[in-house]
Amino acid sequence: MSTLRGRGSVQGLPEWGRCAVMGVVNVTPDSFSDGGRWFDTTAAVKHGVDLVAQGADLVDVGGESTRPGATRVDEDEELKRVVPVVRGLAAEGVTVSVDTMRATVAEQALAAGAVLVNDVSGGLADPRMVPAVAAAGAPFVVMHWRGFLTDIHAKPVYEDVVSEVVGELHARVRAAVEGGIAPERIVVDPGLGFSKEAEHDLALLAGLDRLRELGHPVLVAASRKRFLGRVLAGPEGTPPPARERDAATAAVSALAAHQGAWAVRVHEVRATADAVRVAQAVTDAAGGHR
Repeated sequence: MSTLRGRGSVQGLPEWGRCAVMGVVNVTPDSFSDGGRWFDTTAAVKHGVDLVAQGADLVDVGGESTRPGATRVDEDEELKRVVPVVRGLAAEGVTVSVDTMRATVAEQALAAGAVLVNDVSGGLADPRMVPAVAAAGAPFVVMHWRGFLTDIHAKPVYEDVVSEVVGELHARVRAAVEGGIAPERIVVDPGLGFSKEAEHDLALLAGLDRLRELGHPVLVAASRKRFLGRVLAGPEGTPPPARERDAATAAVSALAAHQGAWAVRVHEVRATADAVRVAQAVTDAAGGHR
């Protein structure tokens, strides 16, 4: 069973003894599932603290939507959104991750108390990112990314999606290590929904073992994503709204935890926190009967 080989640990972060739950705080007006709900520092900090009370182990703060068609915000605006929220959550004792593609935002968020940088571009969007993270000695999430969705090279075309994503992630991890980031501080993320169709996302979830063979902990960020809407679509093919995909998200979280994911990133925490704990209990029971 893959889970018995261990899900890995990340130097510089706590050990949770099971698949960790990363709660999402979007400090944006336009994120695909909850944009605008926490677009205020006080509300965002309160939401992050509430997520921890509901079972989140760490909280991922982002100030720029990466939904299809989203327009990039400028650096000053992203800093204004993110840094006060990171500072407020860190002051409350929350383990904070910053979700950004900009080195300057990463640097200032780390200085404000963040302990992990989650870059959906894997360091490709800003050439300063890897050196900045290396200099700070921070853990780094390398996501599979083929470019901004307006880029022709970002088209979701694959012969073998699992093999290609593993190969491209391997190249990004190598670049991060060569740039000075310690291998023990690197997490990989298959980038569900980024330059991928529903069938690609499902194949990657089915192939998490292959991703774990990269030798780094795996983060799975499936929460409320479009492929879940496709799976849940009614007879007319109409997918449910993003906020009605939380039960499906919890199901994916349980599956990912059982396959040895290091963490799952979710908007609605309570159901997923329960799901990963049940998955761990089943794994523990299986180990006790060998």
